Amino acid sequence: MMATSSALRKNEIDFRTAASLPRLLVIEGYPSLADSLERAPIHRDVQMFRANSVAGGWELASKIRPGMVVLDLDLPSIGASDLIDRLRTLDSTIQILVVSADHSPSRIVDTMRRGAGNYLTKPVGSAALCEQVREMTVRNVTSEASAPETGIPAPEEFLETSPQFGEMVGAGPAMQDIYAKLRRIGPNFRTALVTGATGTGKELVARSLHKLSNVSNRPFVVCNCAAIAEALFESEMFGHTKGAFTGAVQEKPGLFEMADGGTIFLDEIGEIPIHLQSKLLRILQNSELQRIGARTTRKVDVRVIAATNRDLREMARKGQFREDLYYRLNMLEIKLPPLSDRRDDLPLLQQHFIDQFGEQLGRRIKGITRRAQTVLSRHGWPGNIRELQNVIGHACIMSNTDWIDLTDLPEYLNSDDESISEGRGFLTLEEVERRHVHSILAQVRGNKIEAAEILGISRATIYRILAEKDC
Repeated sequence: MMATSSALRKNEIDFRTAASLPRLLVIEGYPSLADSLERAPIHRDVQMFRANSVAGGWELASKIRPGMVVLDLDLPSIGASDLIDRLRTLDSTIQILVVSADHSPSRIVDTMRRGAGNYLTKPVGSAALCEQVREMTVRNVTSEASAPETGIPAPEEFLETSPQFGEMVGAGPAMQDIYAKLRRIGPNFRTALVTGATGTGKELVARSLHKLSNVSNRPFVVCNCAAIAEALFESEMFGHTKGAFTGAVQEKPGLFEMADGGTIFLDEIGEIPIHLQSKLLRILQNSELQRIGARTTRKVDVRVIAATNRDLREMARKGQFREDLYYRLNMLEIKLPPLSDRRDDLPLLQQHFIDQFGEQLGRRIKGITRRAQTVLSRHGWPGNIRELQNVIGHACIMSNTDWIDLTDLPEYLNSDDESISEGRGFLTLEEVERRHVHSILAQVRGNKIEAAEILGISRATIYRILAEKDC
């Protein structure tokens, strides 16, 4: 039963007169928590509603859609813990503070796993309670201010005009297309596959997708499938019960349970042993997993982002990867280009890493000299962005001036070998010359005057070189 009719009328009056304030619902058997909040200054910053039962709390929550809930798990009615699940279903962004006299770790873990943001044990001091509600209020106001009417977060780091998208950097057309795709699929995806060569930034894409989703305040769990020994893989991913095997002295949740309610990132998905892929498929299809040694399954609500630098379609054709799992993962694919196809972004990326390492080192590094820039521009970057990051980090450490110069770069970059060979024989000097001119032009966005100055030649010479092969 809900709170008394007089209390309900008061709730409705508050709802009309203070509509701009965040809504806080307090569900408890005795009114001590709500009374403490009403006596504190925090009550002026929220609309507070009360209910004295699980059923009443659910009915009121369905009506007012609160952004915050304080729930007493010791209510005499059955189902207080289940109410957390129902509230999260009602609104996945709702913030839930649980209060209980039960100090047992298993109860606390279960409650947090269901979606509670924090757990206070009784007796609860007024100061501690008010502080928790104040923090929830700040998060609630910040979330509403930064979100459009759809409820999907739109922080400044994801604005269309920015050359930086989350933790990714790039203003060229290839990356802008990827940013647009992430904006479209981020709010609603359940599974996604990120493909691309090693070092292209697949984990950064995964983190951006998670931040754009409606579970951005929930866990983001990273699993490097290639780093887990095959004998331990099933236990690490899906967990085990006590006594399931020799050495299993206590039960252990797997990574999927740790990610429940949020997102798991499976890097190097092609390394999962094929005999365990059926378990992963079951999670994707039925949202169920089974710990090693368990007789029953348990439900999990997890968004799955997989990444690989391998050709999963070809692996499936050869029987090395389950075909049904591949198509399940491949519903949404984000393919990242190699850095060699993003040469327009090189100056932007270089400056980004210079700023990053300069801050770490406590130094201001202005940039890269033109001759060092030339060497960087003609390199093939087989290690992609990760290689570039390492090169700039090395150069920042080695530099003893405000500018990175040739002597600060790793020695292998000063070799001419890579500029005249691409694995298919040696190039002629004419071809090397033409490619180098194209590379410099890409760096200066087609400005032939600036390119001529960098190269130490005239504009007429640039036009001649470009015309030699009808460029």
